[in-house]
Amino acid sequence: MYDAVFFDFGGVILSSPFEAFEAYETRSNLPLGTLRAINSHNPNSNAWARLERGEVSVEEFVHVFQTEALELGHEVDGIQVLGCLSGEIRPAMVEAVRRCQQKMGTALLTNNFVAASPHWSSGGSFAALLPLFDVVIESSTAGCRKPERRFYEIALQQMQVEASRVVFLDDLGINLKPARELGMWTIKVEDPDVALQELEDLLGIDLGRG
Repeated sequence: MYDAVFFDFGGVILSSPFEAFEAYETRSNLPLGTLRAINSHNPNSNAWARLERGEVSVEEFVHVFQTEALELGHEVDGIQVLGCLSGEIRPAMVEAVRRCQQKMGTALLTNNFVAASPHWSSGGSFAALLPLFDVVIESSTAGCRKPERRFYEIALQQMQVEASRVVFLDDLGINLKPARELGMWTIKVEDPDVALQELEDLLGIDLGRG
């Protein structure tokens, strides 16, 4: 029934950055949810969106992001905020990707930025994961990002698969909506164990959950 599974990275393969955001907010005496509120303001053209599309450097991002925060009444450290994106790899999810690849195509769809690329280079902390994916779509090189429709269309084209034959896992509903509108089956990853059970039931294959 399905020919491919598309996976988000942060919040799916990695632990969610939102936990790190909240820890930063607590340390900085900011109301919980401040960083997500900043990122949701002008979401298609703000500093975060432009960074993930590769339109600004990290240095430019820091200046613009901190300015946007000040305009909303908050003082933040842009470099420390970016540091919140370094999450922990979820072994059970990695094993699920490995087993999916034995049966069908796998793709990684990630919103990222150029300065994060050393993690993916030879010897980088995430480099060992790359062979698990037949296709890797990075916003910083694609020039578009989730939830922009074009991002998903690029993934479908490179995988050479119809949307109706794809399952997509992401932790953000805003990123799942356009995929669902294109015809993909979507799974929102809030509890990884629950999401993996749903994926296992949907595909009818053992994902190694024990």
